[in-house]
Amino acid sequence: MTQRLRINLGALRPLGAMAAISILVAACGNAAPTTNQGGLAAKQVLKFPQYQSNKTFDPGEVDAEVDSELGQNVFDNLWQFNDKLDIVPNLASDVPTTSNNGISSDGLTYTIHLKSNVKFNNGDSFSSKDVLYSFNRAAALQGPYSSSLSAIAGFDKVQKAAGAAPSAKKNPAGLTSFHKTIEDKLAANDPSLQMSGLTAPDATTVKITVSNPCGWCITAWTLSDSVGSIVDEKTVQTDPENWWSKPVVQGQEGGMVGTGPFYLASFTPKESYVFKRVENWWGSPKPTLTEVDIAVHDPSAIAGDVTAWEQGSFDLVGYAGNSSNLTYPLIQGIKGNSRFSSQLVSQPKGRTTWVSFNVGYPATGGPFVGESAAAKGLRKAFALAVDNKALASTVCHNVLCSPATGGLLTKGLVGYGGDGSDPLAKFDAATAKQLLQQYDPTGNLTRNLKYSYNAGGLNDPVASFLQDQWQTNLGIHVNLDPSSDASQFISNRLTGKYVMSRDGWQFDYNHPQDWYDNLWGTFATAAGANTSGFDDATYDSILKQADQKPIDQALPLYKQLAGILADDVVYIPLYYSQANFAIHSYVKGAGSNTAFDYYWKEISIQSH
Repeated sequence: MTQRLRINLGALRPLGAMAAISILVAACGNAAPTTNQGGLAAKQVLKFPQYQSNKTFDPGEVDAEVDSELGQNVFDNLWQFNDKLDIVPNLASDVPTTSNNGISSDGLTYTIHLKSNVKFNNGDSFSSKDVLYSFNRAAALQGPYSSSLSAIAGFDKVQKAAGAAPSAKKNPAGLTSFHKTIEDKLAANDPSLQMSGLTAPDATTVKITVSNPCGWCITAWTLSDSVGSIVDEKTVQTDPENWWSKPVVQGQEGGMVGTGPFYLASFTPKESYVFKRVENWWGSPKPTLTEVDIAVHDPSAIAGDVTAWEQGSFDLVGYAGNSSNLTYPLIQGIKGNSRFSSQLVSQPKGRTTWVSFNVGYPATGGPFVGESAAAKGLRKAFALAVDNKALASTVCHNVLCSPATGGLLTKGLVGYGGDGSDPLAKFDAATAKQLLQQYDPTGNLTRNLKYSYNAGGLNDPVASFLQDQWQTNLGIHVNLDPSSDASQFISNRLTGKYVMSRDGWQFDYNHPQDWYDNLWGTFATAAGANTSGFDDATYDSILKQADQKPIDQALPLYKQLAGILADDVVYIPLYYSQANFAIHSYVKGAGSNTAFDYYWKEISIQSH
């Protein structure tokens, strides 16, 4: 399994309630008036800023939230998450289960029936061959999310046959050749790039055979703008490496073609995107918006953009993975303005921040390594010395985050432990001090400790808060070790080079496997992605069992894993992230859930 880094580790991108957000109706401020009072506005154009440039929209290679938040409106999967994060049919006519015979009794074969009326936005028809092409291509590309396909029989052989992708920086020509070779082999039906577990009995049926029963596969394959998304082979072949970056021109082959309700109409790098509605789109609900205009700004422009939003130049702020960009002063300013206070929307998001101890890397050293009573006792001392409720109040003002008290899986997700269930979140300075005196009476073991983190966003005030907590409650001065190079920090952290470090995860899909496989144990260790180095035979055995079972049978096993991590004091729970959006009340249907912005096809502009 691979570590999936959709997290913006400079300021951990924006857990939560699964219900749809209700947008309160309020005044539109200085927004320009339109005709058609009392119904839809005459102009159905949605405008908002984003604060990162997009790296790629290619579903086989996407790894950033800003990319998938836009791409989910262009590309479709066999199934999709609705606003409540339920899995519902999309390109497929139903969701396979054992009860509808979509999954065989042994759990190894999935039979998927496809809708027959689907078309790509260039007019090409969709069939089972597009599913086989898209899945095989994604496996061969070996992008950050390719492991979502790893349960399919033949996955490893395809990746081995494709070989590793050359570096874009060191060997750009080699990378171009890598993409073209994959396309040439797929076009020739080269068996080396065909997963044996993928077959198409007819144009509207796909059969998928997995190597072992897989309780999480459908959830992973449903992740939008990812390896389960369907792309058009004819379009990709026009430019195997950069097809996704080109606008779609009617009557011409190529461009960012998908089966979704919007297409890329124009694009100015680092400046703007324009997406337009696909007329006569095959799906439902039919989009009301005719166009979505996105301005690409530097994060420093956020204050000016809020002013522009108040004046009506933007309809909302916070979409495209930017719901953590509204700072506390800006949020307070909106709350304090009677004209706009009801148009501030807060939503828990599915990401958690914690402190990881070095548990399993002896070469790095430190007092927390191993499973001795002293190592575990000192880990617990440092954990109980942190009041994460005070952290949420002091650092986040109970607006930007909430205390992580229910385990590392965030509230609202399948597998959440329940409010107050995590024993490591129970602040107890007296017990912390007793443990320190018991296991380090001279203070030699905990002298000159460092807390390492990547600078920026909440990370700096959180680090200062932790330093103060350990000094106040344990009498230990911990040196702060900030890194201005987030990439280097991540590399060092994932390879166990820190004694104590900031850690976190933003969930990809609503299944506990996404956490327990990718962060701890043998899978994470093999992928070079186990920050703490925690790897335990019992943990691995239970995880293997859980991953193969349907979620109702797997949940008790995943909760055992949560207990193992807490009993071993692998982490210090800190906070769950909170998203904040400024959304004008005339923008009906806009909002967010734990995972993603609501789809553009659900949004309309009301008269105002």
